[in-house]
Amino acid sequence: MLRDIRSNSAQTAARRIARIALVTVSVAAITLTSIGDSFAQRGGFGGGRGFGGDGMRSPGMGSRMPGNDGPRYPGGGGGPRFPDGGGGIMLPPGGFGPGGPGTVVVVDDDDNPAPPRRRVKQAKKQKVTKPQKQQKQIAQRGGFNVPPAGEGRFVTNEVLLNVSSATSGPALDAIARRNRLTRLEVQDFAMTRRRIARLRINDGRPVATVIRSLQREATILGAQANYFFFVQQGAAVTADPAQYALAKLRLPEAHVLAKGESVRVAVIDTPIDASHPDLAGTIAASFDATGAADKAHAHGTGIAGVIAAHGKLIGAAPAVKVLAVHAFGSKGSDGTSLNILKGLDWAGKSSAGVINMSFAGPADPELRIMFGALRARGTVLIAAAGNAGPNSKPLYPAADPDVIAVTAIDADDNLFAQANRGVHIAVAAPGVNILAAAPGGAYQMQSGTSFAAAQISGVAALLLERNPKLDAAAIRRILMTTARDLGAPGHDDQFGSGIADAFGAVMSAGPEVSEVSGAAAQPRN
Repeated sequence: MLRDIRSNSAQTAARRIARIALVTVSVAAITLTSIGDSFAQRGGFGGGRGFGGDGMRSPGMGSRMPGNDGPRYPGGGGGPRFPDGGGGIMLPPGGFGPGGPGTVVVVDDDDNPAPPRRRVKQAKKQKVTKPQKQQKQIAQRGGFNVPPAGEGRFVTNEVLLNVSSATSGPALDAIARRNRLTRLEVQDFAMTRRRIARLRINDGRPVATVIRSLQREATILGAQANYFFFVQQGAAVTADPAQYALAKLRLPEAHVLAKGESVRVAVIDTPIDASHPDLAGTIAASFDATGAADKAHAHGTGIAGVIAAHGKLIGAAPAVKVLAVHAFGSKGSDGTSLNILKGLDWAGKSSAGVINMSFAGPADPELRIMFGALRARGTVLIAAAGNAGPNSKPLYPAADPDVIAVTAIDADDNLFAQANRGVHIAVAAPGVNILAAAPGGAYQMQSGTSFAAAQISGVAALLLERNPKLDAAAIRRILMTTARDLGAPGHDDQFGSGIADAFGAVMSAGPEVSEVSGAAAQPRN
């Protein structure tokens, strides 16, 4: 009995000694950590970070030890823990230095203390960086296109917004008020399935500043300037009224095979005089994209006549039907991005086989999207190269890859002096001293790449009558491969592939030619 009592007393004493040892180790850990923290505040070992607030580290080393935000031991609450079945000391994240979040916990055999709280210092760091990440994400949003440096061809107090179709009028007005804007109009486009809103800037801020600020509005998908475009018309001249373009393009021979029957050609331009004798019965439908009362203009009437005249004058495709789009004002001969988009969308919905664009201006992101959608439907897009001269940068829409760019030559195959240059130019056509229809049943001599583009729009209509399966890429290829070379041998930046040959092109586009290099052609009626 006495032996048992002594044995129990010895075991009890051993346990007490063990507990005292554990507490002693804890106190020692606290003391050492306090010293380490103090040392760390003075620069630590070789790099300014020692024991304490950032987890335990080896002096002078960069490797992390267990217990901080590096790899953790299994079963611990953020720091190392002795395996089940034995006592020990839990070292929570952050160390034990003064002011640190860690605490000393004496662990017995069956203890299961709650994990220590997470480090407050790390959470604060995340809160500081979150706004910076949001700012970066806002700055990287696509679709917000400010005008390029030096570009001034846009409405200075307006902006175009790409908004979700789910955005209601009141919601858009709320966005406008927050950004000191006023909603002017909203237009849905069937070709691109986009909704574009035009808003006025109320306080004189630059367009670029407004576009950047709108990136903060999550429901706005994009923004851009409302650009200006101008019809490419030279001064009226007095010259021989003979229609030299007919012979130059070999149109009489081509008309034996095709005249553009059943093909619709949309003319995006100034108002057309539909009552002109040379255009009698030609205008199939009209659309006013401006909403402003206007009068017939020489440019739009002349372009329609070069394409479709069948009276005193003969157009390149005298049997086509014209879709007249009023997108440019007769006073300034200018049109905006939004009005051109409206006209293009209407032309696409009206089954235009060819769209003539005898105007030029800056690169426009929304027009780029519209051109891609129209070409995917099989529509042939043709534009004037521009009259800004040999030193001008490429103008749009002619420089767009989905558009066939046309330059102008005179009766002696000389390049029109004011014509733009560029490798994007496909072909040339007569555009100097062209006798064209004018309002009030009159006629007027016109010059410019506008009228050269109209000639090629007519030739494209002949190709579509000859073979309705041709798409835009096939028509471009036929026009360029059958053209008569001018200037330097081969394709060049002045004449493109040369002057178009309507007869050669129509012969190459015969019904036996079934190769199509893109989307299937749409019905044209």
